[in-house]
Amino acid sequence: AKVIQFVGSHSFPFKILSSTVELDSFTHRCYIGHISSRRMSGKYKIVMVRHGESEWNLKNQFCGWFDSDLSENGKKEAEAAGEAVKVAGLKFDVAHTSVLKRAQITLNTILTKSGQSEIPVFKTWRLNERHYGGLTGLNKAETAAKYGEDQVKIWRRSFDTPPPPMEPGHPYYDAIVNDPRYANEPKKEEFPMFESLKLTIERTLPYWNDVIIPQLKEGKTVMIAAHGNSLRGIVKHLDNMSEDAIMGLNLPTGIPFVYELDENFKPVVSMKFLGDEETVKKAIEAVAAQGKAK
Repeated sequence: AKVIQFVGSHSFPFKILSSTVELDSFTHRCYIGHISSRRMSGKYKIVMVRHGESEWNLKNQFCGWFDSDLSENGKKEAEAAGEAVKVAGLKFDVAHTSVLKRAQITLNTILTKSGQSEIPVFKTWRLNERHYGGLTGLNKAETAAKYGEDQVKIWRRSFDTPPPPMEPGHPYYDAIVNDPRYANEPKKEEFPMFESLKLTIERTLPYWNDVIIPQLKEGKTVMIAAHGNSLRGIVKHLDNMSEDAIMGLNLPTGIPFVYELDENFKPVVSMKFLGDEETVKKAIEAVAAQGKAK
């Protein structure tokens, strides 16, 4: 079994588990980073979190680059994440997020709740969610019923198979393509009409290498609040996951996880969630179930 470590506090819906936990039944549904040794600590530390549940997550719709707000539950998840960060004593020097408000609100809530609202925050389209193209706005369960669960899993979780493109007649085409926040970047030739995970990684990793890695080298502790697929890309890169393994990785909404890296930016600690085993397990199962037909 791979190994996952959870930490937390009795003061909110997480509990302290000081030892690592092996979960054979858990790992077939998601990739769990190996904890080399819970006594080891890396030279560099980075904390990542997928945004809290959005209104479109709640409706089980493909969201992608559509700028959905957080649901009421998502706002509570962000507050709980901030409390988890505070109790864990994590202090950040800089934070990064996408240009989409569900990630920005999650980050702002975490930083405010943990008393760190004054740190510099970088916002970039390169941390945006994967562009779901023509699937944007469709209900995942209804799409699975129409095209089959296997096809929807491929569209959602495969490495290099993109969804159908977003055509000009798509109901959300204008809201996304002509959004003023994209007036300067990405460049017209870079603006996606669909993305596979592979394409998402290709626009996310340059930001990781050119902006985040230099900050880590300066000794800064970094926070990233982003999206399921942009974070899956970073995790795949850090843990050198195979294309098959990445299909099984489902990141829960609103639960921060910690990486500690050695001098070569290789993980000493991978995916250490700030949450208890059962909470994380249920949250991941909920994400995995989104693509199933009702």
